Amino acid sequence: IQHIRRVMRENAQLLAYEAWQETGMGRYEDKIDKNLVNANKAPGTEILDPTAWSGDGGLTLVEYAPYGLIGAIIPSTNPTSSVICNAISMVAAGNAIVFNAHPGARACSNHAVQLINEAIVEAGGPPNLVCALAEPTIETAQQLMKHKDVNLLTVTGGIGVVREALKSGKRAICAGPGNPPTVVDETADIEQAGRDIVRGASFDNNIICTDEKEIFVVTSVADALKRAMCSNGAYEIDLQQLDLLMKSIFTEIPPPGKHGAMNKAFIGKNANVLLKEIGVEVGDEIRLIIVEVPHDHPLVPSEQMMPIMPIVRVRDANEGIDLAKHYEHGFRHTATMHSKNLD
Repeated sequence: IQHIRRVMRENAQLLAYEAWQETGMGRYEDKIDKNLVNANKAPGTEILDPTAWSGDGGLTLVEYAPYGLIGAIIPSTNPTSSVICNAISMVAAGNAIVFNAHPGARACSNHAVQLINEAIVEAGGPPNLVCALAEPTIETAQQLMKHKDVNLLTVTGGIGVVREALKSGKRAICAGPGNPPTVVDETADIEQAGRDIVRGASFDNNIICTDEKEIFVVTSVADALKRAMCSNGAYEIDLQQLDLLMKSIFTEIPPPGKHGAMNKAFIGKNANVLLKEIGVEVGDEIRLIIVEVPHDHPLVPSEQMMPIMPIVRVRDANEGIDLAKHYEHGFRHTATMHSKNLD
């Protein structure tokens, strides 16, 4: 595990560049951070401590055991960092892995697998403990899910691939789509909230399912929050400009309150690429587009996967939390709140 961590740190920049070039999504510098945080922080052997306790019934010892062979489906949004995270945790627990990369990120994901194998062999481990399909497709992913020798599935991706895994009859650990809301109330540190939300929502151009996707802010601090965001790399547009932009970023504009399909040509692109569609020229230093909308605007329930953030004014924190729960769609995926009100 230490060898894998070291080799992934050494190649974090290379793998980030390959992922950025191959997929055309996200920000190269953010992908380096993703690779490094997984190389350093993914849970390894250090968390696998046995536990024991004694009582009138005798001594009980609980130890972790491996599943065996794990089939892992990898997304194009996190094509190298997911491989790093999965490999460290799964190999630490004594498993072997077969990866099915996303066809649109095959080369970078498989390069990460190759480097991990070299690290394992260098440390005295067996060759090909971590494998990948050379030409991954939807069909190979389905075959992997049904293969009699696969003991566990781990799937990161859209709702379609997650549903396939859950229907496989095998135990499946799945990370599906998310629409994480952010609530900001009047007690929040507004400067920090503005800075943190821009950093989070624009991280890798919003293609990560845990990135902030919509804001519910108490009216009394809404203008201050927007100012703080704009001083930290955001650019505000109005509803008229948004109406124009919607024609580009949605494949078909949905009715109020409904989520829609985003145009793949703009997924993971920089904010200035989106702004160029409405005649606004800015540099790469603009990380996020913000726009104030009513709560039922189609941007609010949609997982954009691009750096555009709808902002909704609310009367108080309770209304913000209620709307946040509603537009999170019951995924129970991710939510954040900026507040100093412990109650």
